[in-house]
Amino acid sequence: MTNELNFKELAQRAISQPLVTHIYTADPSAHVFGGKLYIYPSHDIDAGIPFNDNGDHFGMEDYHVLSVNENLVAKDEGVALHVKDVPWATRQMWAPDCAEKNGKYYFYFPARDHDQMFRIGVAVGDSPVGPFKAEPHYMKGSYSIDPAVFKDDDGSYYIYVGGIWGGQLQQYRNHKWDAGNELPAPNEPALRPYVARLTDDMLEHAEPLRYVDIVDENGDLLLEGDTDRRFFEASWLHKYNGKYYFSYSTGDTHFLCYAIGDSPYGPFTYAGRILEPVVGWTTHHSIAEWNGKWWLFYHDSVLSEGVTHLRSVKMAEITYDEEGRIQVLKPYRE
Repeated sequence: MTNELNFKELAQRAISQPLVTHIYTADPSAHVFGGKLYIYPSHDIDAGIPFNDNGDHFGMEDYHVLSVNENLVAKDEGVALHVKDVPWATRQMWAPDCAEKNGKYYFYFPARDHDQMFRIGVAVGDSPVGPFKAEPHYMKGSYSIDPAVFKDDDGSYYIYVGGIWGGQLQQYRNHKWDAGNELPAPNEPALRPYVARLTDDMLEHAEPLRYVDIVDENGDLLLEGDTDRRFFEASWLHKYNGKYYFSYSTGDTHFLCYAIGDSPYGPFTYAGRILEPVVGWTTHHSIAEWNGKWWLFYHDSVLSEGVTHLRSVKMAEITYDEEGRIQVLKPYRE
């Protein structure tokens, strides 16, 4: 009973409430298409798999799309893509994203292939809510997790990918996988996500994946031992006042952080935190401007009373100071 009362009290102190409660949703990628707000989350289910560092308990098998009206009421638009309809995929439909070009909607998602390696797939639809039809093969040269697609002002599209531990990024060097590869030493540069411009048809990389450099105030790469600031997963890019904001999760230290640069390729200079830790293991987010305000989309596990793999998507307004710094949010009031 004490545990239940604690979670009820925590829910009352939360700065925002779950957008939907009939299913569990996480890893929200939010976009405004045609003036309307859509959220592309992963869909948490209880797969009955014990917790481990590889994330096998995150056994998601399909995707739903949420639409949000002016009153911040979300509607579940139903299943947009299921793993059984993806020829190359076997399981674990983790954090996705979506982009629009010339009236078509391109849905990007990670999943394990038949060799149990994470790849990035693309599915295409005629509506922002799907359904999406998966391409028969994953993107050539793709690996790891957490695709995020950014459209720049000149009409170019960029995809960002990468996640360590279960996301397998630590086992790659120079785009080659080796099971013997591990995390760098604490005094070595931390693992970095990757970026590539997309082809005109939105289906492949137009160039080799390259590192996204995240540096400190002296221009030096963040180190692996700097766990409060270094990259772990959940890339996102947005633009504010002509600057590029690369944001990400620190994973095992549970912060959402951001860094600022002058190009979608970076380098990005660490600038601070966006969100303090939430209830639940993971922190994964997106940022979008909608109706004249800037919003952070994130998740926590309050609704499931702390079950780490049963999360709920939320949204909260963010603000910037005069220097363009994002004001840090605390997910629960004191």
